[in-house]
Amino acid sequence: MHHGTDILLALFAVFVAAQAGAWLARLLRLPGVVGEIAAGCAIGPSALGWIAPDQIAAGMPLDVLAEIGVVLLLFSVGLETRLDELKKVGKSAFLVGVLGVIVPFALGSLWAHGSGLEWAKSMFVAAAFVATSAGITARVLQELGALSRIESRVILGAAVIDDILAMLLLGVVTSLQSGGSVQLGSLLFVLAQAIGFVAVFALVGTRVMRGTARRFEPRENADAPLAIALAICLGLAWLSTQFGLAAIIGAFLAGMIASEMPRHDTLERQMRPLLALLTPFFFVLTGAKIDLSVFAHPAALGTLALVTAIAIVSKLVGGGLGALSLGTRGALIVGVGMIPRGEVGIVIASLGLAAGVFTSDLYAIIVAMSLLTSVVTPPVLALLLRRPAA
Repeated sequence: MHHGTDILLALFAVFVAAQAGAWLARLLRLPGVVGEIAAGCAIGPSALGWIAPDQIAAGMPLDVLAEIGVVLLLFSVGLETRLDELKKVGKSAFLVGVLGVIVPFALGSLWAHGSGLEWAKSMFVAAAFVATSAGITARVLQELGALSRIESRVILGAAVIDDILAMLLLGVVTSLQSGGSVQLGSLLFVLAQAIGFVAVFALVGTRVMRGTARRFEPRENADAPLAIALAICLGLAWLSTQFGLAAIIGAFLAGMIASEMPRHDTLERQMRPLLALLTPFFFVLTGAKIDLSVFAHPAALGTLALVTAIAIVSKLVGGGLGALSLGTRGALIVGVGMIPRGEVGIVIASLGLAAGVFTSDLYAIIVAMSLLTSVVTPPVLALLLRRPAA
């Protein structure tokens, strides 16, 4: 079959599976994202095999669409998040971000070292426990119309801090693993770059947009604001990767900047068709990357259960402690919202495999943990957000 036809068939399979999975999940009163991830498991290489392993590899069309989908998702979340609202939760977000890194890293290191790895390798493994994938939580918050809640603003703010710290931590453990020394000056420079990037575009970018937005809204072209906003989104998504941050951080900042446009409500409506088309690819591919054969071996299954429990509890404790000022219920919501590792954990696991730190079994377990935390979070978070406060 022609290569182009193969791609079209894969696109069709993924999109239809996403719609069917989301519909079934909503029948069961679960967030649609749960059904999309489950659909990915079902049609993935380790189950029905409707999409082949090479089709979901990095850089392939499906993977590129998935990346674009999650970038646009975080951009749309940024559209619904105003800088002034984030400033109000700055202290809580900082505490959640810091403790949400320290606790998982400590527990992950102890588990890996107790499993027989030397400390340098143990810390590399622990890095996969650290970073939060904001895409999963953001989708649930958006589906439930909960982005205006204070807990949501804390989670999104903490995710930015979390990403900066995770990036620095990965740099440290990579240097230790390769036998090099950690250069404090170099790390401080990288930290300053990352913080500067976020601060400039969050503070200066939003102010510039407030003063110039009306110039970008010519009456003769109703689509001009959308085109300009998408250009800012893609540009900042790329630029953030040049500062060592995830592309979704730049997309989120772009959304915050675009939210200062006078017609940001129109932008939100214009984004819906794009989100409906592209974001399902990210969540279906998240599920498709789960190697279900891991679950066939009792020993690996036990290890996976333990690793997943550590990943869940460590973020609950770290994130929850940082958000205690919101009350017990608010702290629990924030802790749960910080649980998903998603693609961030998978990327770190891939680096570990390439560096020879992870065995193939350990790699499979860490990847499965990253994805299981993404599956577990949405229904629990939805339950907490829907239940009336006591």
